[in-house]
Amino acid sequence: MQATRVLLELAGNVVLLLWGLHMVQSGLTRALGGDLRRILGAGLRNRWTAFLSGMGITMLLQSSTATGLMATGFTANGLVSLMPALAVMLGANVGSTLIVQVLAFDVTHVAPVLLLGGFLAFRRGGRTRSRDLGRVAIGLGLMLLSLHLLVATIAPAENAPMLRRMLGMLTADPVVAVLLAAILSWAAHSSVAAILLIASLAGGGVIGPEAAVAMVAGANLGSAINPIVEGPGGDGHNPAARRLPVGNLVNRIAGCLIVLPLLGPITAGLQTLSPDATRLAANFHLAFNLAMAALFIGPLPWFARVLTRLFPERVAVADPGMPLYLDRSALRVPHLAIANAAREALRMADAVDSMLRGALDVLHSDDRKRVQEIRRMDDVLDRLHDAIKHYLTQINVEDLDERDARRVSDVLTFTINLEHVGDIVDRNLMEAASKKIRRKLRFSTEGAAEIAGMLERLSETQRLAAAVFVSGDIRSARALMREKEVIRDLETSATEAHFARLRAGRTESVETSALHLDILRDLRRINAHLVAAAYPVLDQSGELLPSRLKHGATHG
Repeated sequence: MQATRVLLELAGNVVLLLWGLHMVQSGLTRALGGDLRRILGAGLRNRWTAFLSGMGITMLLQSSTATGLMATGFTANGLVSLMPALAVMLGANVGSTLIVQVLAFDVTHVAPVLLLGGFLAFRRGGRTRSRDLGRVAIGLGLMLLSLHLLVATIAPAENAPMLRRMLGMLTADPVVAVLLAAILSWAAHSSVAAILLIASLAGGGVIGPEAAVAMVAGANLGSAINPIVEGPGGDGHNPAARRLPVGNLVNRIAGCLIVLPLLGPITAGLQTLSPDATRLAANFHLAFNLAMAALFIGPLPWFARVLTRLFPERVAVADPGMPLYLDRSALRVPHLAIANAAREALRMADAVDSMLRGALDVLHSDDRKRVQEIRRMDDVLDRLHDAIKHYLTQINVEDLDERDARRVSDVLTFTINLEHVGDIVDRNLMEAASKKIRRKLRFSTEGAAEIAGMLERLSETQRLAAAVFVSGDIRSARALMREKEVIRDLETSATEAHFARLRAGRTESVETSALHLDILRDLRRINAHLVAAAYPVLDQSGELLPSRLKHGATHG
């Protein structure tokens, strides 16, 4: 019964540790995520600066996984080569050891200060970044508190012989100890949490020094499994996306294979350095990752070439409706996931532009095959829109700050409007084109020119809308908003000219009157959906009234 109680208390304390770690990571990602990503991007020039960048960012984020996601994003997008990305992972692994080094010291007395300061910053902070940093302080306080509770829980374990026997049996075999710790680290999604638990167990005398060393090696192995299982490259994705996580896993496996035969001498050397069992686990974690970095950083160019040959780029027939940037593993880092969704939304914008230009071609050529091609492009838009919507809804709402939540809303609104444009082109413009072709109708020369002029203007408006969506530039948003008046004036002018041709008895105008007016109305509807990309930018700047722009906002 006592062993069960101790195990339950251990589990609860580990959960508290993981929650504190999550708060630190999410708070720093919100407060500094964009800056950290830029720093990492700048540091990827060569393997040495990449190593240092990975180490520094991991010390801040307290997660080598989050750093790895950033590096994977750079490599997957072709922005950097594999070699510096591998160096980032080596640095990230060393960075996680420095976190453990700090937390392994008894700094429990700092926890109340961090909790109180973090709470005040979170509740009273006027700025979003102050609240995010308050969240970080609360997370650190919870981590220190959980470590104190872990030690307090493990202390009576000496009086629980059943628990000691059970853990002794599980860790007696070094291979079993490695696998047990790997499973623990994989399940917790955090090598830091797993190693702090191992250090606490060793400090309490529940496991022996050799078992602690073996389990630390296993925890490092387990942290490399999650990116393989949950990261990109599976489910038909490009195998090249697996190069970085597989390279990191090979590094971890090599380390375990080196440690197991030398377990006795390594443990003896560490005990000479520090007899404290808690420090022994932390020191070995540092030594393990420094040794692996020293072993691998030299042959990284060769290692990168081997991984490139083992996981070549997949050459497949391009499917325009298949998402390219919706990396599932980035969902844990909201600002990266939102950026991925925005990039996918721009593919929708490109498809809309192709549909508008295709509609202009159909107007001149009466090509039935071209009509079907454009209609199939609406299916592409629908698939991309559904994928983006599903992807964004998988982001944990609790991880979103106000700015991220607003950007999610903007991306969804932009894609919804693009999907509506595709529907109008498919169901209205192409239906009108099909009728025109079937009935062998002809627009008047002037009428065809009016429609063509509006379509060309809409194509320019679409490109401007995409630019506003990406940049959030206020001047571009004002220019986009003015397109609403421009298209309305063009429609009014074209309608009046059409009625003038009807009064003049022009045969082409009489035969195509219904089609002509329907197309003009549909083009105005398309323009309204495109112009909507300006609303979020103008709303944030305070220039958007419920029904119109403030007087004079379109000037300047």
